[in-house]
Amino acid sequence: MGLDDKIRNAAEKVAGKVKEGVGEATDNERLQAEGRTDQAKADVKDAGENVKDAFRK
Repeated sequence: MGLDDKIRNAAEKVAGKVKEGVGEATDNERLQAEGRTDQAKADVKDAGENVKDAFRK
């Protein structure tokens, strides 16, 4: 996994956590769900990159 991919995925995960936190603070369920979705997307991307790395070795 390239460093730029790691940084992008980490940023997406952090943004998702922030969205979820803001949603919790404002009782906005849609925003909470979007935050959790963003975090899940970042996790899936990380997993995909890890699989690619495993096949490269």
